[in-house]
Amino acid sequence: MHIGPYTLANNLFVAPMAGVTDRPFRMLCKQLGAGYAVSEMVTSRKDLWTSLKTSRRADHTGESGPIAVQIAGTDAAMMAEAAVYNIERGAQIIDINMGCPAKKVCNKWAGSALMQDEPLAMSIVQAVVDAAQPHNVPVTLKMRTGWCDAHKNAVALARAAEAAGVQMITVHGRTREQGYKGLAEYDTITAVKQAVRVPVVANGDIDSPEKAKEVLKLTGADALMIGRAAQGRPWIFREISHYLATGEHLAQPLVEEVSRLLLAHLDEHYALYGESTGVRSARKHIAWYIRSLPGGEAFRQHMNTLEDSASQHRAVATFFDDLAQAHERLPEPVLLVEPLALHE
Repeated sequence: MHIGPYTLANNLFVAPMAGVTDRPFRMLCKQLGAGYAVSEMVTSRKDLWTSLKTSRRADHTGESGPIAVQIAGTDAAMMAEAAVYNIERGAQIIDINMGCPAKKVCNKWAGSALMQDEPLAMSIVQAVVDAAQPHNVPVTLKMRTGWCDAHKNAVALARAAEAAGVQMITVHGRTREQGYKGLAEYDTITAVKQAVRVPVVANGDIDSPEKAKEVLKLTGADALMIGRAAQGRPWIFREISHYLATGEHLAQPLVEEVSRLLLAHLDEHYALYGESTGVRSARKHIAWYIRSLPGGEAFRQHMNTLEDSASQHRAVATFFDDLAQAHERLPEPVLLVEPLALHE
């Protein structure tokens, strides 16, 4: 699997998710079998580049390459400038966000709202490709099937993006209108794959090894992008990889391993965000890890009362020490009807 000059470790990717796929999470997923990860989206607004939020999102310290940064915006010149800004700070691949369904993004005509205005969308794509080309940086595109069910234009946009020089296209199998409701469909992804020669990545509802195999077979996609299913389960990448290679399931991870992974994740998280913000923002990650475990809900409520990193870290260690007394391996998860969703 290649993106421009870069050879990827495999074809299992981490989806960019606002508030989730920061550097510690991306590095953890790569450690556990993901071949590629894309950053949280970075705004094209120059006045926000020096903000603490953006500087954290642009932090790639110690991360293995290729470093992929997703940018979002509505102005072609600003998006081109944002591409160069991030390239100068270490980005080796630039991804254009045309898939985020969040109202605060779409209300400003960014994200998946761009799919309503194909000339504007393509002017942005061309400007970013032209800005990145002198730096030998590939540009990729992430989009949905369309704005709504009556206007699915992913195939037309994919063809135009390929002609403009985009080197990989990811399609989430939902319209913007759907948000994260209902089921993802893969017929549109199949049609995109058949319409272009560049690699196509399937995204949406890939939450098990069996589903991964099914989606690859249905779509003919070159790769899979996994978002919400990796929240609290970053080892899903090695599970899928093993199943695709052997047809067999890996055993559930050892409780001791999960404890070690989560505690190391927390240490990296606190280091990036600082004490106060780190403790608050770590709560969602902890909740995702323990949501289907025995005693998980009671622990989540207790954990949300803790206000310092030492107490939070110690409580997590104790929870998993207690769990290890009863279970050598993580108990099989109870699949949730509605996953805890952020912007995938």
